[in-house]
Amino acid sequence: MSGIRDRFAAFLRWFRPVPEARAAAGAAGERAAEAHLRAAGLRVLARNWRNPGDAREEIDLVCEQAAGPGDVAPTLVFVEVKARAAGARVGGYHAVDRRKKAALLRACTAYLARLRPPARHYRFDIVEVAHGADPAGEAAFRAQALDPRIASIRDGRRVWHHRDVPLFPARSTHRHG
Repeated sequence: MSGIRDRFAAFLRWFRPVPEARAAAGAAGERAAEAHLRAAGLRVLARNWRNPGDAREEIDLVCEQAAGPGDVAPTLVFVEVKARAAGARVGGYHAVDRRKKAALLRACTAYLARLRPPARHYRFDIVEVAHGADPAGEAAFRAQALDPRIASIRDGRRVWHHRDVPLFPARSTHRHG
């Protein structure tokens, strides 16, 4: 019986992405997201920051957006990067579900608690990266003439930047940037 089970498990492995391939795609997605954010004027402060209190909680990118006109201080931007295959059933924005947001909120709170002086303004963004898009789809994407701060193509990957995604409680004392 175990021989059949082993053969069936080997058969299923053909349809699952190899963990190394997934990790490489995720790293490439994070590089594309970082390039997009830098081009949009953000400065990267930390990559893959882990909560010292719980190493399972990670923030993909912590960035800083310079103070704009009328702002007193820069805005700290916590970024979750979601890399997906082009045409995936669930897009990166929707993959950040309630459970993931709860973990991200704990990580962001831990990061904020360690800052001296504390951040005056902060927000949460999601950057969605699509791998393996077809050339016709790329041409259509470029033809949309989207604001380059919101969408771009980096290293052949589509990048969508969702700014100011609800994560922090409404009673928070921060101002969205």
